[in-house]
Amino acid sequence: MTRNILHVITGLEVGGAEMALYRLILESLGSEYTHTVIALTPEGGMYARFLQAGIKLIVLDFRRAPFSNLVRLVRLMRSLRPDVVQTWLYHADLLGGLAARVAGVRNVIWGVRTTDVDGGCARATRWVRHLCAILSRLVPHTIVCVAEAARRSHSRIGYDATRMVVVGNGFDLSKLTASQTQRSELRAQCGLGPHDIVLGTLGRFNLDKDHANFVAAAGKLTARHARLRFLMVGKGLDPGNADLAGWIAATGHADRFVLLGERSDVAVCLSAMDIFCLSSRTEAFPNVVGEAMAMGLPCVATDVGDVGVLMGDTGVIVPKADPEALARGVTELVEHGPQYCEGMGRRARERIHAVFTMARVRERFEGIYEQVINGRKL
Repeated sequence: MTRNILHVITGLEVGGAEMALYRLILESLGSEYTHTVIALTPEGGMYARFLQAGIKLIVLDFRRAPFSNLVRLVRLMRSLRPDVVQTWLYHADLLGGLAARVAGVRNVIWGVRTTDVDGGCARATRWVRHLCAILSRLVPHTIVCVAEAARRSHSRIGYDATRMVVVGNGFDLSKLTASQTQRSELRAQCGLGPHDIVLGTLGRFNLDKDHANFVAAAGKLTARHARLRFLMVGKGLDPGNADLAGWIAATGHADRFVLLGERSDVAVCLSAMDIFCLSSRTEAFPNVVGEAMAMGLPCVATDVGDVGVLMGDTGVIVPKADPEALARGVTELVEHGPQYCEGMGRRARERIHAVFTMARVRERFEGIYEQVINGRKL
């Protein structure tokens, strides 16, 4: 029997929730589950990927006309008659959940993708989250949290803990490969020599990612390890970013940094690194760490969200917002030498292949769909 799943997501920017939805649908192609996506805001870096993959996509524009688009969302749900409405991110949880109930759809799954409920965010987002906490006992059948840390933090602020389950991210391992030639070519393009030790980070420029922490730690490392170079990849990580350029200049070693900006060849960029670094001050379940692990990289990461669950004993975990601790974590790997790092990277890759595949995530979600459709409690 075919099951129709309607996903509602806030937008299609390149981010963890958007990538998780994209991977889930691709993994489900050819199964008894069909997926349609409604984005509440237009465009974004993932828009073309969804279209190219043949994913059914409907784009609204709530920013321009919120009321008329809410009416349209309700009408779409009535016409599509989904078996389940699954929402992703706070605004989609609130608007998609309420629209589903007005349209007569009771099988609603919310998605919680963050852990930091105390840190700074837009006032509107705080109000939406507060409303979601109140409505969590009425609107969703199930609330899927991306991390155990997310479940704990949202239970603490009033979300209904009895409706919450944890489903971590999975990874499309077929896309996380790169050849030695690709590694060598990118390193050469970046002016990185074969004997340089490349410490890399990947992710958009954002306060939560705490790139200031990464740069400060790199500044400390320059005096300790002459062969270290620093590769930064992601939207906003380019020479035109005045804040970032200022931090780097303050280290006195700007020549040891390479800024690539946003790239589509994530696997190749990761392959050019020798050690991966996550410097974030907050995360839920960081995709980029799993991607680095799948590429066989030893990782140094701040102790945020479910980083410990993801990495296990295959990397170094340090306190957040502490550049000295981050520098010590990198030093620990560098001083152990390349064979030690290669062994740790190999164990990291094995862990991802054993525990965090998209096949496992798909099975988990499909089990939840059946529970919701059949009206069974968690």
